[in-house]
Amino acid sequence: MSESLLINVDAVTAGYVPEVDILNDCNLEVFDGELIGIVGPNGAGKSTLLKAMFGLLNIRKGSITFRGDEISKLKAHELVSRGIGFVPQTNNVFPSLTVEENLEMGLYLAPARFDERFSVVADMFPRLAERRKQRAGSLSGGERQMLAMSRALMMDPQVLLLDEPSAGLSPALQDQVFVNTKQINSAGISIVMVEQNARRCLQICDRGYVLDQGSNAYTDTGENLLNDPKVIELYLGTLAKVA
Repeated sequence: MSESLLINVDAVTAGYVPEVDILNDCNLEVFDGELIGIVGPNGAGKSTLLKAMFGLLNIRKGSITFRGDEISKLKAHELVSRGIGFVPQTNNVFPSLTVEENLEMGLYLAPARFDERFSVVADMFPRLAERRKQRAGSLSGGERQMLAMSRALMMDPQVLLLDEPSAGLSPALQDQVFVNTKQINSAGISIVMVEQNARRCLQICDRGYVLDQGSNAYTDTGENLLNDPKVIELYLGTLAKVA
């Protein structure tokens, strides 16, 4: 794995309403090729951190850099053009559009590359090629999540931000999402994944961050966090869902 620093979140404080901070001096590092997991109790600021990283939330203190360049003031479309993809937890496909049309929306900044990028995505997820002309609203939950990831992949990102990709899915479909995530990462794309299924997330990630009340509670390899008695006692006991 390369040791090149891709994203650095440094002492970020942010929130949705004035004087109410959800993130408090939060830190996170992502190196090239890493799969990073972010876990923690409900309300810990996990999704808020992803939104701050993707320009959907103004930060009040701290900085966020991408390959050394400050990006905290950039808009989402500017971050996409730089190589950052984002898959929200909800409303992440256009149900009235076909699979192909959804993927075209993911490449709106570079429509001429559609055939090239569709070929890459279809190789990774052949089922989407089979459903190419099918409306997204008729897909299964797992297929819709696959489509949401693929749409973000159309711009050939360097890093993909995933907000609770297994939420609302059956155990079998949840497992498929984790397999898909690992597959994307194996193709060389760095991933930052927020997950409620903490145990499964930590099983596949290189490093994990446990957030609590918007701050870093624990940071270590996924394996070490899985076996840390305090993490097990304080977080995994209530957060873990056996896959």
